[in-house]
Amino acid sequence: MRLVLRHEIPEDDNLRRQWNELVLRMESPEVFFTYEWALAVCRGYEGSMRPLLMLGYERETLAGVVALAIDEELQKASFLAGNTADYCDFVSDPSQRLEFVNLVLRELRAVAPHLALPNLPTSSATAQALKDSSARQGCAHFSRPAFQCAQVDLSSSALRESVRRAVRSKKNIRYQLRAMAKTGPVEVHHLTDWREISEALPAFHNAHLQRFFSMGRTSNLVDPQRWDFLLGLARLLSDQGWLTLSGLSVGSQPIAWNYGFRFAGSWFYYQPTFDTRFRNHDPGLCLLARIVEDACDRNEIRRVDLGLGDEAYKQRFATSHRETVYVTVTSSVAHHVRERLRYHTASAIKSVPPLEHCIRWLLGKTATGSARA
Repeated sequence: MRLVLRHEIPEDDNLRRQWNELVLRMESPEVFFTYEWALAVCRGYEGSMRPLLMLGYERETLAGVVALAIDEELQKASFLAGNTADYCDFVSDPSQRLEFVNLVLRELRAVAPHLALPNLPTSSATAQALKDSSARQGCAHFSRPAFQCAQVDLSSSALRESVRRAVRSKKNIRYQLRAMAKTGPVEVHHLTDWREISEALPAFHNAHLQRFFSMGRTSNLVDPQRWDFLLGLARLLSDQGWLTLSGLSVGSQPIAWNYGFRFAGSWFYYQPTFDTRFRNHDPGLCLLARIVEDACDRNEIRRVDLGLGDEAYKQRFATSHRETVYVTVTSSVAHHVRERLRYHTASAIKSVPPLEHCIRWLLGKTATGSARA
């Protein structure tokens, strides 16, 4: 296998086709691994990151892809999609993962001696390949737990029926749907056409901003680059039929949304929001219930993935979880020791809740003092 480096995601239809074919051959294909996702990140965050695309070829056939971002000041590389994707990975056939990872690490030693890889699924062949390849390259490897992502398993007819019954038995959701129905017909729509999606996105955007403002927090959609990314991603994925903008409406008024994806058997719950004027009716929860119920009726959907975050409402639907890890690979022993110490110190503090609370309070006071200075 030979390695080709690019400092952009080229708009190349042949590369797109081969890249996405590789994604579908992975252990667990995800929309986050696709060419379209990487292209949307580069377009949306243009100027704020330096991409490094590493392509592995067997003769003229693409055999491996990893899209990275390079921080030249810190001499660090990380997944290009690390701040936008719930899962990140090296893309290749599992049987060629070790060979591809080994080539990448060898090349990166001269470009970026520190590699930080968040949100890597523990079930991926990459987790073991990084460990083995680090040893071959004489690098220090450290892997720590990252997230437990809640999922709804629909991989069999028995599981579908069990989930369907569980959703329909939730009294609070039935009560809220009946209460909303007194105002007008309650309907759920799953938009996949770009024209309809583009018309619905401004309302989703405004509702997201207002919801966070009402809680005294700031929506990530305040960042124009984040919004540009989501707009560009919606266009690229809708062209492939992978984007699903779900909406719950009462009468003709939309009151809850989920910017999500249906890809390779997964229905992804990515960025939800709701109209805060209907907060007492739990519209976001009602929409999620309908998404799960609708997924049960689609044989091509094998799971509903609720993604990063341990919000309590997700546990009301979850039947399984998917683990991710944060992996660092470095040629610097000092850097490796700092990473381990930082993690183990934080873990020790979290194991003593009063101590964690005290430290958070002190950090908050320090931040407040700095802001006033």
